[in-house]
Amino acid sequence: MDNLHTLTATQAIRLIQAGSLDPIELAEACLARIAEREPQVRAFHYFDADGVRRDAAAARKRPLAGALQGIPIGVKDVLDTADMPSGYGSPIWDGWRPRADAAAVAWAKRAGAVVMGKTVTTEFATRQPGPTANPAGLEHTPGGSSSGSAAGVADGFFPLAYGTQTAGSVIRPAAYCGVVGYKPTYNTIERFGMKVMSASLDTVGVMARSVADCALFAAAVSTHDLGDPDTKPDRAPRVGICMGPTAAAALPETEALRVRIANAIGRAGARVSDRELPTHFNDLIDAHPIVMNHESARAMGWELEHAREGLSVGLRERLEFGLSRSIEQVAAAYAVFDRTQRAFPDAMDGLDVLITPSAPGEAPKGLEWTGDPSFNFVWTCLHVPCVTVPAGLGPNGMPLGIQIVGRRGEDKAVLAWAQWVAAAIGN
Repeated sequence: MDNLHTLTATQAIRLIQAGSLDPIELAEACLARIAEREPQVRAFHYFDADGVRRDAAAARKRPLAGALQGIPIGVKDVLDTADMPSGYGSPIWDGWRPRADAAAVAWAKRAGAVVMGKTVTTEFATRQPGPTANPAGLEHTPGGSSSGSAAGVADGFFPLAYGTQTAGSVIRPAAYCGVVGYKPTYNTIERFGMKVMSASLDTVGVMARSVADCALFAAAVSTHDLGDPDTKPDRAPRVGICMGPTAAAALPETEALRVRIANAIGRAGARVSDRELPTHFNDLIDAHPIVMNHESARAMGWELEHAREGLSVGLRERLEFGLSRSIEQVAAAYAVFDRTQRAFPDAMDGLDVLITPSAPGEAPKGLEWTGDPSFNFVWTCLHVPCVTVPAGLGPNGMPLGIQIVGRRGEDKAVLAWAQWVAAAIGN
């Protein structure tokens, strides 16, 4: 069978369960693609082809009971792995070998997944970019901080990958690379064994080539029933088009995309209206960096005390910003989080989901910056589920995405409506 590396996870599982695809064949197809493209894309922090072959052979021998049996995955290098180095995107931790897998990795392995390697992250999933390029245009950023995971899924290195999000680090890179990204409701996927930077924000998410794959992966490693998004709902959704408090950041291609998406889903039967958040949600613009940097500085006490020179200048500046906030400023920022989280269900009254940009526009040129999270951090603060689906190309031929957002805990519905939107816009 040709082009096995392009299969979605759900396609591959059906073939494996039917006995027409061997996990070793699938792994070898992904390995061949990696050999061809990794020198240009540079998605991996650590990669061991022989280890992949051993794990694929073991998956072949196990009973086909796990939901991810034999499926290759990429693991972002802020999630610990006992059999691979965990460097967290920093020279401080280069070569570090944890004793145990992070919970998310352990549960993926238990479900039968084959870990292809550790994917590139920005420094501690926050600042200095790694070397990864966007497969759709190698001179463009893949986004961050889950750079290698997004690029690897997009280029056929693995059909599934873990990302994490503190501001926009799952949704934005997935959109930039033209794949599906799913940031679940906060704490849906366990964070034990993750290099946590912001306890109030950090969320483990997943990337794939289809919405159904994201649901499959996240359900397999959590205790949540996320349904089958490919099941056609019995009605069309009620959708609010929401640009949010950072609407001014939208580039022309995103403004055009907003109109195109609204028209397309309206033609498909959705009840579409404009919906803006109450003005007090604008307070999240200032509250998010206070909480994020305050918590990151507290989390990195050891690095600040013993390895400060190993931190990039940019990260040191953000940590110092966090440390310099007063008790009153930090308490006020947490109060904004609490107030807006409690108010969000009412802000969505009468709607099934919001549709909002995944990013200001297509991926910027250059690898020195991973892009602007203006259209992501609000939803991360609110702890709500978000899904980005591919939505065509921008003026430079780079992918665009559109983001589907719902209420906290309604992940199953948000994934289903995301697939409905994807189908309505032709994906």
